[in-house]
Amino acid sequence: MLHYAIVFFIIAIIAAVFGFGGIASSAVGIAKILFVIFLILAILSILFGGKFKK
Repeated sequence: MLHYAIVFFIIAIIAAVFGFGGIASSAVGIAKILFVIFLILAILSILFGGKFKK
């Protein structure tokens, strides 16, 4: 998940350098959403990771 967020962030930077503002803003939005999902899943994994093991 974090990998895809970084990829979309790099796409946004490249698009912004070449002047494609719409594509850059869309890629940044997707990267933000993926990063938030990654954070939520990472926190849940840390909190509940060891509680269900036998």
